Amino acid sequence: MSSPYNKSASVAAALSALDEGRAPERSVLREAVRALLTLLADRAPGRSVEVRVPPYGAVQCVPGPRHTRGTPPNTVEMDPETWLGLAAGRLDWARAVTEGRVKASGARADLSAYLPLELR
Repeated sequence: MSSPYNKSASVAAALSALDEGRAPERSVLREAVRALLTLLADRAPGRSVEVRVPPYGAVQCVPGPRHTRGTPPNTVEMDPETWLGLAAGRLDWARAVTEGRVKASGARADLSAYLPLELR
């Protein structure tokens, strides 16, 4: 199991690669995405929204009614680079949605109150 240091290091490494116009190593990108999804779930506990960042992960978060079967009514999906940008505060939620970089459906699918995540 990775230590918190390794997770924050993977986020820093992935963001650095993106800043330099490079694609992060797949394993680094996967670890960074999963670490930030876990952080979102910790900071917005609940099960009313499913946030998906294929192919690396998905979490349920945000307080409210819980879904139990089938496709949840509140879903958010985006690519890994968009997720890193949103989580790190380098990309604005409204802009990402308007540009079609985020697919959000449902009354609770607006994550702007939870982003950016405070990276420690």
